[in-house]
Amino acid sequence: MIHHNPADEFDAVVIGSGFGGCMAALELVEAGWRVLMLERGGWVERGPHNWQGDGAFVRTPFYAADAAYDVHTGAGKPARERLCTCVGGPSVFYGGASFRFRERDFGVSPEIVDGSGAAWPLGYGDLEPFYGRAERLLGVAGEAGADPTEPPRSTPYPQRPRRLSAASRMIGGAAESLGLHPFPIPLAINGAAESGGVCQACTTCDTFACAVSAKNDLAVRVVPRLLAGGMVLRADTVVTRLVAEDGRVTGVECVDKATAERSVVRGGVVIVAAGALATPHLLLASALERFSPAGHAVGRYLMRHCNAMTFGFFARQPNAERVHHKQLAIHDFYFGAAERGAPAGKLGNMQQIMGPQAALIGHVLPKAFAWLAKVAEIPASRLTGILSIAEDQPRPENRVRLDAERTEEYGVPRMVVEHRYTPRDLEARTFMIRKAKQILRRAGALFCVNWDVSTFSHAVGTVRMGDDETQAPLDAACRYRGLENLYVTDGSVFPTSAGVNPSLTIAANALRVGRLIARGASADAGAASAAAGGVGR
Repeated sequence: MIHHNPADEFDAVVIGSGFGGCMAALELVEAGWRVLMLERGGWVERGPHNWQGDGAFVRTPFYAADAAYDVHTGAGKPARERLCTCVGGPSVFYGGASFRFRERDFGVSPEIVDGSGAAWPLGYGDLEPFYGRAERLLGVAGEAGADPTEPPRSTPYPQRPRRLSAASRMIGGAAESLGLHPFPIPLAINGAAESGGVCQACTTCDTFACAVSAKNDLAVRVVPRLLAGGMVLRADTVVTRLVAEDGRVTGVECVDKATAERSVVRGGVVIVAAGALATPHLLLASALERFSPAGHAVGRYLMRHCNAMTFGFFARQPNAERVHHKQLAIHDFYFGAAERGAPAGKLGNMQQIMGPQAALIGHVLPKAFAWLAKVAEIPASRLTGILSIAEDQPRPENRVRLDAERTEEYGVPRMVVEHRYTPRDLEARTFMIRKAKQILRRAGALFCVNWDVSTFSHAVGTVRMGDDETQAPLDAACRYRGLENLYVTDGSVFPTSAGVNPSLTIAANALRVGRLIARGASADAGAASAAAGGVGR
């Protein structure tokens, strides 16, 4: 039986506590709205245990077994993957890279779009002030003017980048000797005692929660601010369906994971920000595609970047200091390269990365060889690497769909992901891998090894925005066409993926949409609240 309590009526219900949910909610909370946030996962405890092998994301309960899905790539049996579910979303385990999209990323690049109909309905200037606000909220450390492709900025970075490690100086020097222009990665990591913890420069950062809360993830920087402003957070709550009638979402059905109690909550506005996989899954499970003139596009045009990690093996430890050294990026090939092997058009970003933790090596090995994880400490200490992020093409066949034959634990049809890279995607990645190997060999690597990234950590594009109502489920305000009070604010709104980490752009756009809702939808929300029971702000 589904329980309904009149107290479960809010000005806005936000589904998801990642970048899209938190930033949109912040604008509403600061405008005096009564906001409820629903998060499928729980709080990640912080402490010395985060530095241990079991602190690696895929070895934690937040790599959630109750949020598993199949991935079909056309090669062999489907892979089984899981979503990240926790307060703060994937930001808790990310590496903090906080790039703005370039100005040209918002234009139509024929080599990338390739007949898909993808087109941003806004430009860089529409997001620029919100990029600055997001950088301040996250305490991003960067160096203005160092990136040769950097777009204009109206505000400085809140922090300066920390001193380069020996490994970073080695990689930077090798890149410069090849005529390239490395620059500091803008990182949401706290290097001063202004607030929260101070970075200890440990090697467990990317894919680990920060033990001292110095990585400025959302659970550290934004969620406490939301709670202090009066937002209600219900963690460990699974949203199972959105109920819609008469052109509005009239109810959000959910389940408390601890008690199994089912309930319905209501909001004058409903914002879905569950991520580029979970958001279309929820919309499709709720059969909301029937309301939109672009309903056929819900779940389609999935992008995740065509990524690969290239590690150089060195005779001596490249990181003998044993410190954090994900510090440098290279954008010399971002807009393309007039060289043999490079496809026409944009390519993407290259970032310095640290060698893999033995715990992660053990996780990807077959169980019979898991013991090699301990042995792997020695060779792993000889590795350092470069991540290649190639912009991928939006294709309708890459999608999220429902498995009509199976349901998950909470009664929702199971999610299935279908994805294959295009030949152009793979060509771009191959070219960038070749450049990464040149840099690592110039730095002294004896040989290089590649690890193609198979995760959906950069997933975007499945409920895209656009001006064409027949091609884009969302309008320029990220309002869902056909349902006047439903918005989407996570990475699924992206028409294209650009060539950098998506988190800061998700954050900036969510701030933009939250402000539009607070200013332009106030009357709608207030009227809906009054009709639902007179919820005040």
